[in-house]
Amino acid sequence: MSTALEITTFKLVKGLGVNDFIAANADIDAWLKRQAGFQSRHIAELEDGSIVDMLVWSSTAEGEDAASRIMGETADSPVHAAINQRSVVWRIAQVRHQVCV
Repeated sequence: MSTALEITTFKLVKGLGVNDFIAANADIDAWLKRQAGFQSRHIAELEDGSIVDMLVWSSTAEGEDAASRIMGETADSPVHAAINQRSVVWRIAQVRHQVCV
């Protein structure tokens, strides 16, 4: 299997910041840790306030499977209300090159 990157970018709803978003993710982080193939999660904020949420998976298939279930299985999570859903751009891709320390 080859590692995959899931990269989602979006804006938060008006009045919320990155720290609010991170706090609202406690249940999502726990859910991710239970998913097959999940390796890590990285959240960043761009200069314009956009959020970059990057997940590392063991394979694109495992990432796509989790993505197909997350909204239904975490429907009660406060994180969904924090995201401007119209601004979401989601992608997943197989890693073609990697350099590690």
